[in-house]
Amino acid sequence: MKKYLIATAILVVAALTARADLDTAKIDQITGLKGKMNQAEGVYKVTFPRDDVKVSVAGWQMPPFMGLGTWAAFQGTNEKAMMMGDTVIFEDEVNPVMSAALDSGLTVTALHNHFFFDEPKVYFMHIGGEGSIEKLAGGVRKVYDTIKTIRGPNAKPTAAFDQATAEKGKLPEKSSITAAPLNEIFAMQGEAKDGMLKFTIGKKSKMGGMEIGKEIGVNTWAAFAGTDDNAVVDGDFAVTEDELQPALKTLRKAGINIVAIHSHMTHENPRILFLHYWGRGSAKDLANAIKGALLVTGLSGVTTSASN
Repeated sequence: MKKYLIATAILVVAALTARADLDTAKIDQITGLKGKMNQAEGVYKVTFPRDDVKVSVAGWQMPPFMGLGTWAAFQGTNEKAMMMGDTVIFEDEVNPVMSAALDSGLTVTALHNHFFFDEPKVYFMHIGGEGSIEKLAGGVRKVYDTIKTIRGPNAKPTAAFDQATAEKGKLPEKSSITAAPLNEIFAMQGEAKDGMLKFTIGKKSKMGGMEIGKEIGVNTWAAFAGTDDNAVVDGDFAVTEDELQPALKTLRKAGINIVAIHSHMTHENPRILFLHYWGRGSAKDLANAIKGALLVTGLSGVTTSASN
């Protein structure tokens, strides 16, 4: 009994010491927010409500208290901390904010909605990271500052991905994508229909004792429409947890917009996550952008030929 009490006391002291090592004043200073410590869990959380944009759900103006709070929580020590957070975000904020997070060394682990019939549409971006509190809090601050920069001059979310996309104008009603150059880039034959072109690459996983793959839904695909010079690409990447961040970084650096990150299944092994995307530009530029993400995730069916 005495040994048990001593061991318990040591664990309690260690936990309290770890919490004392978490410089909460520095987190406040870096993030520009005043947080709260949960002593029982040793977690320090900073929060703020998204009250800068009025949101209605099914015609009811929603108070931020009902689920429009952005937060980031820190656990560990000053030099070895973990951060997780959820960011309330509007459509025109998603991709600039995602790039700010990724460029700051944070991870982006989910992007999805929480409501139906919301106006304007609200999304939630989950972020995380490990490292010193300076690195993590600094990344969180860049995420929040990016939101302020976007919303500052325009309280109402815009209805376009960005100005550059808006300047590309409307897509033609009839598509006429030339298949040969894209077939060469992807080193495979795309599926053509009504001037559009689609490429699908399977990925293997297991579920319920069976191997699952391309035809049952574990696949990456890219569909092109428009014209060779004025095209759109949309699609879905099926990636493992380790492949998610390289794929996101590569797509964002190429100017491809991410529109969702989530799961499609449960109990699969390895776990597969899906990121959905949308891009505008010339068909070849878009194809090369998607090809870059295929390469960093190790998906088959593409070539590294410099001629592309």
